[in-house]
Amino acid sequence: MKKIAVLATNGFEESELKSPKEAMEKEGFQVEIVSSQKGEIKGWSDGNWSNSYSVDKTLMEVNAKDYDALVLPGGVINPDQLRVNEDALLFVRDFFSMKKPVAAICHGPQILISAGVVKGRKLTSYKSIKDDLINAGANWIDKEVVVDEGFVTSRNPKDLPAFNKKLIEEIREGKHSAQHA
Repeated sequence: MKKIAVLATNGFEESELKSPKEAMEKEGFQVEIVSSQKGEIKGWSDGNWSNSYSVDKTLMEVNAKDYDALVLPGGVINPDQLRVNEDALLFVRDFFSMKKPVAAICHGPQILISAGVVKGRKLTSYKSIKDDLINAGANWIDKEVVVDEGFVTSRNPKDLPAFNKKLIEEIREGKHSAQHA
């Protein structure tokens, strides 16, 4: 069974965690919410705090080698918190170094900028962080979903159907062998 980590903390965009998690579970994948804290994390929806989700594991309890893929939901608060967390950045970098599928949506790619893994990669994101990604060396493309050798990105919650479909395809394919400079 494929085992997937969803890295999130308080302030994640609820639909961007809930929708991919449900889609992956429907495929029979085991999905674990990984966070910097134990207990529960609170989502964000329509400009307000929304539902709480149970954290399965903390960053201190996990290793990228134990998972087949990583999903990074967006939201404005969530990536802003995670991108300054060294344990989160190390966890993200490990997925890239092991060539495992990584998917990020909306503001989620901000974490990838801080992890130093976007240079030379094709991706998309929420339009307000386009310049940040370009300045970090990414090849930003305005499409509902962009796939670059196991790396899946989308712009916003409206892109979730395409994001989920490509995410599941990439998880099924598994590791990618292409090298990046």
